[in-house]
Amino acid sequence: MIIPVKTSASGYNIILEKGAISKAGEYLNLDRKTLIVTDSGVPKEYSKTVAAACKEAFIFTFPEGEASKNFDTFKEILEALVKNGFTRTDCIVAVGGGVAGDMAGFAAACFMRGIDFYNIPTTVLSQVDSSIGGKTAIDFCSVKNIVGAFYPPKCVIIDTETLSTLPKRQISNGLAESVKMALTFDEGLFSLFEDGITEDDLDTVIERSLYIKKRVVEEDEKESGLRKTLNFGHTVGHAIEVNSPELYHGECVALGMLPMCSDNVRERLIPVLESLNLPISHNVPASKIVDAMSHDKKKSGESITAVRVEKAGSFILSEITFSELEKEIRKAEKL
Repeated sequence: MIIPVKTSASGYNIILEKGAISKAGEYLNLDRKTLIVTDSGVPKEYSKTVAAACKEAFIFTFPEGEASKNFDTFKEILEALVKNGFTRTDCIVAVGGGVAGDMAGFAAACFMRGIDFYNIPTTVLSQVDSSIGGKTAIDFCSVKNIVGAFYPPKCVIIDTETLSTLPKRQISNGLAESVKMALTFDEGLFSLFEDGITEDDLDTVIERSLYIKKRVVEEDEKESGLRKTLNFGHTVGHAIEVNSPELYHGECVALGMLPMCSDNVRERLIPVLESLNLPISHNVPASKIVDAMSHDKKKSGESITAVRVEKAGSFILSEITFSELEKEIRKAEKL
């Protein structure tokens, strides 16, 4: 299946196909020097498969985890490009999860003011969300995604067979983003989660999530309006993530959704999160969460743009003060 995504410049295709990684040479222009950026948690066979399709390939592997999404890793990728003689006509391919995509995409955006970038996401989270839309960033000064660029890929290959090597926790971690999109845009998809999804439903969930993300980023490429809705759960979730390195991103998004729902939606959401083995409580004080949010990119003075869900399948964008937000967090913690 080919899902086209329009951008202000041109556009790119999402290739959704089992076994597609083995056809990387058919779908991507790899007849040139290629830097494959991956991390230590991704099976080596994926990068080697892509490398075999390249005219000249170099594989850059960094330690897995959010802790690697920093200037040091970014600098090392740029050094690999320079030392191996990359030019403006060469390219970078990300193979892995969201961190690999962010690092590779941001490096591609900056090297020689921009070279071609392809994304091959291999986690649920990156397949349904982070690989689409052109956001690339690194963390800095303990603030998540504070330095980055909008830089759309030339093509995205989504091969759901790569998910077979993921532990169950990583599957659940990614599905949190699909729950987020279902709550804001697709009550039918949320009902599917309520009914209880199985491994057989995974392809359907990924496809429906992709169409939601496609619609949003096409209408609002650089987050001036509708795309802000994709931050549902992230405003609070990012703040929890900064203070809880033991939690995955999707787990923090799951926790971040709870204070931003109506009581009725929250009552429906909690069983869904539990069925997906996602957390519904945490140990970060509300004051620490609010303090971390004071550095958020969406901050405006003493308030922040927040996404609320009063009814499943819809959303409300509103300005909320940090003191009001702290009250909402404390309220959700007591439930």
